[in-house]
Amino acid sequence: MSLLINTASAAAATPAGQQSPAFSFVMLGGMLVIFYFLLWRPQNKRAKEHKALIESLSKGDEVVMSGGLLGRINKVDDHYVALEIANNVEVKVQKSAIVATLPKGTMKAI
Repeated sequence: MSLLINTASAAAATPAGQQSPAFSFVMLGGMLVIFYFLLWRPQNKRAKEHKALIESLSKGDEVVMSGGLLGRINKVDDHYVALEIANNVEVKVQKSAIVATLPKGTMKAI
């Protein structure tokens, strides 16, 4: 009889269809871990790689801008670079707009 009473009181403590609060916290923690590995960690890795790219820029590097513009760096300032995009055509752009460096000699082929 006491087993039946304990079972009834346990059923009354958590209504049908609801989980315990501990299970909810475990699921919330699991979702945070998933977000960390799928979103936050890769974004931080890309940001570190881009920062390293920006810091390593030097005169003579051939680069690609975020809009697809190709150019050769003529001058490097703190926040800007001077890109030669054609013979005697130079533009000043922000360093953060540079997406990638190209192998040496790529501009000659264009």
